[in-house]
Amino acid sequence: MEELLQVGVITTTHGVRGEVKVFPTTDDPARFKKLKDVILDNGKAKKDLEIENVKFFKNMVILKFKGLDNINDVERFRQAKLLVTRENAVELEEDEYFIADLIGINVTSDEGEELGTIKDVLQTGANDVYVIAKENTPDLLVPAIHDCVLAVDIEAQTMTVHLLEGLR
Repeated sequence: MEELLQVGVITTTHGVRGEVKVFPTTDDPARFKKLKDVILDNGKAKKDLEIENVKFFKNMVILKFKGLDNINDVERFRQAKLLVTRENAVELEEDEYFIADLIGINVTSDEGEELGTIKDVLQTGANDVYVIAKENTPDLLVPAIHDCVLAVDIEAQTMTVHLLEGLR
């Protein structure tokens, strides 16, 4: 299970006072208002950053980090991921899961057939769709609805689904 969860990606700088534009990868961008700190991952190293200010502009979040006060301090953060620990993650409702926890889960049908593993989760607006991959077969798309998803066990890395007519 992933201990760090991605909440955004820095796209570019904003102004000259050390602010950055962040593309949120969370389904609730307003959660940035509650965050006090994040972990910046540039692919080489991770760095803890304290959030000083949060603003919203169109579909982006504009962040100001404490102690980083000009454009030169944040220029190198372009394309870096912003992560949070599980303790700082949002509380999940019943039958909600972090995408990071679903990737790689083994999926079987309610008839006992091994369908493959989840390789991606498509967010369509109406409901998520699980992309299930199995060697030598086309990907299977299963909607994340109660009629299809019967059981999920994150600890055991298993999911049981009912394939509605027409899903194959």
